[in-house]
Amino acid sequence: MPTILITGANRGLGLEFARQYAAAGWRVLATVRDPLSGKAVSDAGAEVYVADVADVSTLKRLKASLAGISLDVVLNNAGIYGDNQSFGAVDSDGFLKVMRVNALAPLQVAEAFADQVPAGGIIAAVSSKMGSVAENTSGGFYAYRASKAALNMVIKSLSLDLAARQVAVVALSPGWVQTDMGGPNAPLTPPQAVAGMKAVLDKVNLTDSGKFFHFDGSEVAW
Repeated sequence: MPTILITGANRGLGLEFARQYAAAGWRVLATVRDPLSGKAVSDAGAEVYVADVADVSTLKRLKASLAGISLDVVLNNAGIYGDNQSFGAVDSDGFLKVMRVNALAPLQVAEAFADQVPAGGIIAAVSSKMGSVAENTSGGFYAYRASKAALNMVIKSLSLDLAARQVAVVALSPGWVQTDMGGPNAPLTPPQAVAGMKAVLDKVNLTDSGKFFHFDGSEVAW
C-alpha cells in the first residue's frame, strides 16, 4: 500500500487530499495543529498526528512517530494567508509569520523526511500562482506572494539537492478554490482542485522535478 504524508489536513484542500488518497487505497498520514480538529480527517480514513510544522519541536516528535515508515509522497499543504498586506500597511511580524509557515516549514519538513522517501518518490508543496513573478499583474498581497515565491525557490533547490536520491520535487498551483482562504465566489471546489493536483502527482516522474504545475496539468511560469 503506498503511503502519503499530508500536512495541514484538518480542512480545505488538505482534508480533501486525505479523502481522495484514502479513497484511492493509500495509507494517509495527516497532520493537524489542534487535536480537536482531527475528527474530519480521521473520518476520511487518515491516521491523524498533531503537529505544527512551523514548530521544530513538534516536527521532531512527528519524525519520531513516523520513524521507519516509507513515504511515497510528502505533501506540504499547510499554509496561511496573513493579514495587513496592502502597500503602506504591511505588518512586519505578520509578514514573517506567513514566511515561516509557507516557505520555511516545507523546507524543514523536507529535511526531516527526505530520508524516508524512496527512489521514485515525491516531495510536493501546494504553492499558488500568486507566487509567480511572471503572473503578478496586480501587485499587493505582499506577504502571501513573497512566501509562495520563496516556497517556489525552496522547491527548485530541493529538486537539485535530492536529484541524486532520485526523489522528484514539484510545486502545485490549486487555482482559485472555495476554501476559507479562497472564499465562496471562487470558481473551483476543493474536490475539483484536488482531483486535478492528484492527477498531476500521479504522473510526476524525475523528469518533472523542479517544475511548477497548475491543477490542470499545465506548467506555471516562475
